[in-house]
Amino acid sequence: MKLSFVSHAGAVAYNSIYTESNLIKEKLSELIPSEVVDFLSQHVDIESKSTKILETSSRFNILNIEDDLLTNIVDIKKINDIRYLNKFFQAVNQKLPFEGIFIGNVETIDERRKRILGNRPNLFGQIYYGLDFLVKRVFPKTKLTRKLYFIITRGENRSISLPETLGRLVSCGFQIVTYSEINNRVYFVARKIHLPELNDSPSYGPFFNMRRVGQNGKIIHVYKLRTMHPFSEYLQQYIYDKNALDSGGKFKDDFRITSWGKVFRKLWIDELPMIINVFKGDLKIVGVRPLSRQYLDLYTEELKDRRLKFKPGLVPPYYADMPKTIDEIMASEERYLDAYERSPFITDVRYFFKAFYNILIKKARSK
Repeated sequence: MKLSFVSHAGAVAYNSIYTESNLIKEKLSELIPSEVVDFLSQHVDIESKSTKILETSSRFNILNIEDDLLTNIVDIKKINDIRYLNKFFQAVNQKLPFEGIFIGNVETIDERRKRILGNRPNLFGQIYYGLDFLVKRVFPKTKLTRKLYFIITRGENRSISLPETLGRLVSCGFQIVTYSEINNRVYFVARKIHLPELNDSPSYGPFFNMRRVGQNGKIIHVYKLRTMHPFSEYLQQYIYDKNALDSGGKFKDDFRITSWGKVFRKLWIDELPMIINVFKGDLKIVGVRPLSRQYLDLYTEELKDRRLKFKPGLVPPYYADMPKTIDEIMASEERYLDAYERSPFITDVRYFFKAFYNILIKKARSK
């Protein structure tokens, strides 16, 4: 049996270890914790010729793999050191057949915080972590500092969240099978289900626009201030499948929301850029909420067809009725549309003041 590792250098360099199949786990355990070896063995056959095990941060090493039997790729190097992460994932997607498995690992921002600060953070640790967060987390997300970030770091040892990691995988054509925290890393298992989306302008910075379904089914781009980790929009179906919906129609245990995002939502700061859409004519002040394709698919066909006849709004009927379940949300929108068809202006005025009464007095918050 041949066990191959690829270095993270630009050129392919195979270090071939010839061994009996019953020794492969032992050889791997010299490089990675035995718990990781057990995790790998649960999801791929590490003794099979169809499984390629590598340690690389170069997509060229991935593309240069020559193996017609290839069905699984395992990379034991953390993805934090990969400069062009999406291009790397796209390369893995290109080499794998459909239903092929990719296993990798990441040091998440939570694990990074634990490593730097420890159990008893002192002043020096706090200062160091603050600088690390600024350079490795904030700099790569703004146009003004992105080039400086790559000059300083060469894209290595980046700070990356779990939602961003999983979202990037989904955007590159993978389905998340599972993930597990082992030895201060998160190891993920992803299955190739389609080709990469190849989005040239992914949602990454503090201000972004979301693809939403507008009037007559037209796709509009709704502006918002980021409250979720980058690439979180690709995880909407995954979150729904795992956690379903909580009261108010939001996702349960939504780990995509950042700590500052929770504050922005409470203060309605994240909704302010949507005023741009009102001036552009994509939205009106009061109306049904502009929804994503995935969320809209939760609605009945009758209500989906009906709500597409109307322009969506900045202030939805949700804040007037405060429904708790998806069925109550749909019923609330039905009542609004019934009233709007009879008397558009009076209905919007009534819903506007009722909504802001709930927001200001009853402390209704952005969901």
